Amino acid sequence: MLGLREVPKPPELAGRGGAWFRGDGVEVHLGVEDDFRPARKAHPAFVVDNLDVYIAKFPGSVPDELAPGWRRIYVSDPVGNRIELLHLV
Repeated sequence: MLGLREVPKPPELAGRGGAWFRGDGVEVHLGVEDDFRPARKAHPAFVVDNLDVYIAKFPGSVPDELAPGWRRIYVSDPVGNRIELLHLV
């Protein structure tokens, strides 16, 4: 839904688990831990061109107006991690 596609990890790192994703101008590497808990406070943030597109894609998004000059929302990934999407006003 964010427009990122999964890309193969280098063979030397593939055995460690996790996944890599790539999109226009961004690459995200995710690791795996045995005692996994969703990150609800620590989170990645992505600057987007049109926040309204993502508000429509994520009807459960939570708006936040605490950062002057930015429109932003929070969404959760499929396992409960927080993700911030923001647009410069």
